[in-house]
Order: sequence, then structure tokens, then C-alpha cells
Amino acid sequence: MSVYPNAAGTAAADAADPSLCAPLPVLGRDVTVPLVTGGEVTYAALDYAASAPALQRVWDDVAAYAPYYGSVHRGAGYLSQLSTDLFENSRAVVHEFLGCRDGDQVVFTRSTTDSLNLLAAALPAGCEVFVFETEHHASLLPWRNARVTYLDAPRTPGEAVRTLEHALAVRDPYGPALVCVTGASNVTGEVWPVRELAAAAHAHGARIVLDAAQLAPHHPLSVEELDVDWVAFSGHKLYAPFGSGVLAGRADWLREAEPYLAGGGASRTVARRADGGVEVEWHTTAARHEAGSPNVIGVYSIAAACKALTEAGFDRLVARERHLIAKVREGLAEVPEVRLLSLFGDDAPRVGVLSFVVDGWNSSHFAAALSAEYGIGVRDGLFCAHPLVRTLLGSDPQDVGECGAPEAGPGEKSLNAIRVSFGAGTPDEHVERFVRAVKELVRDGAQWKYRTEDGRCVPDRG
Repeated sequence: MSVYPNAAGTAAADAADPSLCAPLPVLGRDVTVPLVTGGEVTYAALDYAASAPALQRVWDDVAAYAPYYGSVHRGAGYLSQLSTDLFENSRAVVHEFLGCRDGDQVVFTRSTTDSLNLLAAALPAGCEVFVFETEHHASLLPWRNARVTYLDAPRTPGEAVRTLEHALAVRDPYGPALVCVTGASNVTGEVWPVRELAAAAHAHGARIVLDAAQLAPHHPLSVEELDVDWVAFSGHKLYAPFGSGVLAGRADWLREAEPYLAGGGASRTVARRADGGVEVEWHTTAARHEAGSPNVIGVYSIAAACKALTEAGFDRLVARERHLIAKVREGLAEVPEVRLLSLFGDDAPRVGVLSFVVDGWNSSHFAAALSAEYGIGVRDGLFCAHPLVRTLLGSDPQDVGECGAPEAGPGEKSLNAIRVSFGAGTPDEHVERFVRAVKELVRDGAQWKYRTEDGRCVPDRG
């Protein structure tokens, strides 16, 4: 079932020598923040699943290039030509990083959300889409112009494959179909059986797109080995800033679709017609869906991150992350009031993303106390995966809940959870402080009073 090598084995064995891989240097690693109880502490950034801090290496590479920035594809000047070469070389770097096939296109977008909306706009007429309710909204919602079948949350990887096979078996076998599935959950961190799901899709004449937003930063992946048709991810989760993303995969649907945006760069030629209109010949390459002046620095930062992660050695990064996962899971297991959220159970392979609830606590209150009293940044809410979190919490689908804090006060039952996430730049001290803080808050309660303000639980300074 694994999508990465050596998935079997215990976390303890993987972490036998965690000193083999130190945390990668990231921006903000020495930033201090004030505590509501007085003093300052080094900030523990444990919200990587939302946006990972930029690698120092990426920032340095971008800073070295920045004086040479020029608009790509359109200039005869030296800086424009240099930037064009850098932009297209970045495409090649991403192609290699993702293990794409010959002929696959790499299209640069703004984010995973943008990538999947682009693919949704490129679906052939009559396409059916199959998506599990467990998806992030970025992959759950873009398919508004297609016939969509939403699949119930599976409780084992095998059940996920069987559920998909059953749904595909009864579809129109002659029409186009697409399966959309996550690589690793942004709520539970559990890794999905992507290769098996791809095989099921192809056996029934469907294609498959992989949402790798949470997988790509944590494990190597290969489009060719997983046999997925497309993959989408965001730079800001891959230790690269500046708002760029990627959609990579088969060219045919993209080449045949109307351009995602109409404008310069997407068009090869434009001419006036005799009737007064315009005649446009669109590019058939990735440029077809990259109209306008592209985010060259954002694209270069993605390529720099791909290089940095590859050169650091993914095997070593994976082993160290399992070491951190074990620390968190073992520490939280010592607190009976804490319940980790999971679909597939304790033995499922996972990345450094864990969500939980605490008996007797409003999750937003708990997250606010972690920040204000311990300098720890986590996330609370439904994580833009509302159906999944509702399923994991056993709530009624009509229960009110939002991505932010509900109006429930401290100690009241709330339809939200707490998420802690980490990665290549996380030092042991941050997860150790987190576990210690959870234990102290559960045992002793918060030291400060809190109130709800603009939908957020905040320290009461009045």
C-alpha cells in the first residue's frame, strides 16, 4: 500500500539514530513571541499543514536571483532571457522531482486549489467525477460543472479501494471519468493507497488526479510509479513562499480544453477577421493555461525547494519525521482526555499531521492557550475539510461549524478540532514543548481568561 519506500517497520526503529538528519534551516526559526503570562519564548511553528516556513536555502536562492529578475518569454534583453531560461528550467526540475512521464506537462498555477480548478475547467464534456467526502475542499468542490459522485469515508485502505471499484463498476463505461483523491489527509495525516486506487480507476476506464498538497512535502512521489494521471500541489506547503502551485500530468485533456485564462502568453497568434472579430490560435503546450506574466520568483522558489529536499535526502527526512510523529503520538497517548482523530487506525502510515480533541475543552480555547501561554502555533477548526471532520467527530451533518472558532465559550462542546503539523524544519524541542503544554493544560487548566472576538478565541486583556 505504501507510496514511499520502507513504509513498514516501527517509528522507533526508523528513529534509532535521529541525529542522522538535523532539522533543515527555515526562516523564523529564531523568532521570539510574547507570552500573555509575561516574557518571551522562541516560536514553535506547528502549523506546517497550512503553510510551511520557507527553507533558508530557498530564500537564499531567490535572493541571489532577485536582482536579475525580468519578465519572461517576451524580452530580447539579457535579464528577460535569463529569467526565461530560469523559468523553463524550473519546469524541468519540477518534472523530475515528481517523477513525471515523457510527454507530461507541468503547468504553473497559484496553488493546489487553482490547479484542481484548472483541471475541472478542462474536463471533457459529460465527464463523471468520483471523490471521497474525506477530501480537502480544494479537491472536493471544483467539479461544479460535472456529474459528481461523493463517496463515503472509508475506514480502511482496502475499503477505500473497494468503495471506488463499486462506484466505478456501475458508471457509464463509455464516457470519460475522473477520480480525485488525496495523497495524505490534511486532517489525520494518514497516507492513502494511491497506487491501488489508480489501478482501480484505470481498470474501469477512469483517470485519476492526486492532491499531493500534504504528501509532496513529506515523502518522495513518482507520477509514473503511482500511475496517476495528474498531480497537484502548492509551493507554500513545500517550504516555498510567493503563491505558486503545480498541476502536472497528461497533456491531452489540457491541450484540448479552452485556455484556463484568456490573454497574452496563452495565445500563439491573434488576428482580426474580415467580420471585425478576432481569430486566435492558442498554444498547445503548458503555456496554454499560463496566460499573463507568470510568478517567476514563485516558480523558481518551488524549483529551489524541490532541489533542496532532494539534496537533503528524502529517506533521512522521512526517518526523522517518523521520529517526531512517534514523540507526539506517545506523548498524547499518556493523556486520557485526548482523542486522536483517525480513519485507518494506529498502524496506518502517516505524515506529520495529527488532529485531536480534548474532553472538557473547546478546541479553539485550547489552541488559543497553546499560543498565548506557550508560544506554540497550531490550528483549530474544521481545516477546510468539513465533511471529514464531522465524520470523525461523529456529528450530525447539519451541526454548525466553520473553519474558524465557533461561538461556543471555553469548556463548551464545539464542532471543531485541534491540528498539530510539522516537517523538515521542526526541532525536537518544539514537539516536546507541545506535548508538555498539552499535559499541563489538561492537568492544571489555562492560566489566563479567554473570550471570543471576531470568531476567534483570544486572551481577555480587559
